[in-house]
Formats: sequence, C-alpha cells, structure tokens
Amino acid sequence: MTPARRAASLNKEISSLMPPATVFGPAYFQKYYLSASTRVVTPGEMRARARLIAAILAQTGIPVRSIMDAGCGIGLLRKPFKEVLPRARYFGLEASDYLCARYGWTKGSVVDYSPRKPCDLVVCYDVLQYLDDREAARAVANLARLTRAALYISALTREDWRENCDRTRTDRAVHLRPGDWYRRRLKRNFRYLGFGVWLRKDVTAILCDLERTG
Repeated sequence: MTPARRAASLNKEISSLMPPATVFGPAYFQKYYLSASTRVVTPGEMRARARLIAAILAQTGIPVRSIMDAGCGIGLLRKPFKEVLPRARYFGLEASDYLCARYGWTKGSVVDYSPRKPCDLVVCYDVLQYLDDREAARAVANLARLTRAALYISALTREDWRENCDRTRTDRAVHLRPGDWYRRRLKRNFRYLGFGVWLRKDVTAILCDLERTG
C-alpha cells in the first residue's frame, strides 16, 4: 500500500470512530483500569512511569513538593509517586462525579480549573484525547497556569493509534489528533525534556549539552 493510500485508509478509519460519548462511571473504569483482561495500563507500568518522571526531574535539578494529577482516574499514580517522591503532596483533579465520590478527588476539569496556587509538577495522562479541539487547546494553555515548573503529558495521537496502541484495549470514542498538534501548542509555554516531560520556559534546568533535545 502506498503512503497516500495508507493515509487515506487511516483517515477513513479515524472518521468512522464515534464522537466521544464515554460515560466515566463504574463500567468504564472497570473495563479500562480494573479488569486484568481488558485494562489499558497496569499498576506496574504506572510505577515505572512515576519513577521515570521523578528521575528526569531529579537529574535536571527540579524540586517537587506538590503534584497535581489532572484527570487522575482511579489514582494509579498516587502510591508510586508516594514511593519516589515521599515529601511531595499529591492532589487528584477529576471530572468524573463517580470517581470524586468514591476516592475523594477534587472535582474539576483541566480545561478551566484554577487553583489557588500552582503545583511543582502536573501530570495529564490520557485525558486530552477525550476533549474536542477547542477544549483540548484550552486545556493545553491552562496546563501552563496549573504548574509552576514541570509537566508530564500523554495523549493518544493518530500516530499512536496507527502504530503503538493495542486497539482491543483502547477506547475508540476519542478525538485523534496528530502529535504535532499538541507539540505546537505546548512549545508556546514549555520546552521539552524528553519521555513526555516538559518544563516551563521560565524555569531553569541543569542540562548537559548532549542531554538537550535540540
């Protein structure tokens, strides 16, 4: 298949996806986060992710005393961050009424949440693909207001859908955008450190020359 035909096939597949109609209640989280046969991520993977984020920030000399997990879900990162950043306060922000009632998270959306003061680290893991373009753009801009230093961000992109994700375990009711759509907006306020970690442009990081991404 030629590159043009592959692109056309992907666009057709993307356009066939239902617009987001996900109900973030018990059934959703049971399927994608709790059931071992259908979950999209394991606790072990989240532990590795927390260790990676903490190690990158430690290497660059960024202290972390507070963490906002924006769209925290069932809180899979809460315990891992407690292990690697024991002095950091963890704050869960969640739009799901069900999860806020069950876990005690703060109700709010990454699109427009305005805290009394920003956190040192904000995590936004697999949230933005559930927002349309306008809301996702607002959320990316708001992330710069939510963090005073660092951001870890992950979102399902068109490239991920084509090349990386296990489609049998991945929610199809999402907005798939190219990775560059996110990168262009993030670069307005952040510079990239690597592996999903971004740093505000007004924050100084200790980076050796060959550690820089560009």
